[in-house]
Amino acid sequence: MFMLILSAVFFTALHLGVAGTRLRDGLVARLGPTPYMLMFSVGSLFGIFWLVRSYQASPYVETWGQLEWWKPAAIALMLPAFLLAVIGVTTPNPTAVGQEAGLAQSPQGIVKITRHPFLVGVGLWALVHLIGNGDLASLILFGTFAAVCGFGTMSIDAKRLRLLGSDAWGPFAARTSILPFAAVAAGRSTLNAGDVVTWRAGAGLLAYALMLGGHSHLIGVSPFPT
Repeated sequence: MFMLILSAVFFTALHLGVAGTRLRDGLVARLGPTPYMLMFSVGSLFGIFWLVRSYQASPYVETWGQLEWWKPAAIALMLPAFLLAVIGVTTPNPTAVGQEAGLAQSPQGIVKITRHPFLVGVGLWALVHLIGNGDLASLILFGTFAAVCGFGTMSIDAKRLRLLGSDAWGPFAARTSILPFAAVAAGRSTLNAGDVVTWRAGAGLLAYALMLGGHSHLIGVSPFPT
């Protein structure tokens, strides 16, 4: 369990203590954007690997226990989680590294729903699994991912505002939201069918179906209630 806690601290510190902070700005200035991104990517992959391996090696310490009644809700909630993550990672987005030029254009597609679709999708995945898996190791693992995703959205926003200025970032932020559909509900953005009915949505549905069908084989736990 100690290694799991250590890996969780490492992963959280890397994403919330470095990325999006002035420390990151200093490292980019010293190393250059490409070397920094390479080091950060390697560190992130290592952090995920360390987290997962430590989780697998941790003893089972029950908290609230496995919640069979939660599984139908989990199956339903994982659909938007997959859609947000898959569509988000395949959609050009001014919040992504190297895509700041898109700020001059009107928000498109999934970005109208949330300007951080990938992080919101992964965060939802983490929360769904945190609730359903009532043990200490799962609380640490999924709690780490949920915290990094949740606070990560705010960290990215702060970084963009700091580096780009309010004139460039402000209009985009005003027309979008972190919370899904908040900008649409407030009338700051309009959503059309063409924004969501795309090949990206089809890819998200396919990924969801494959994971749902293969969850027992890949993870060793059935997502369906017994």
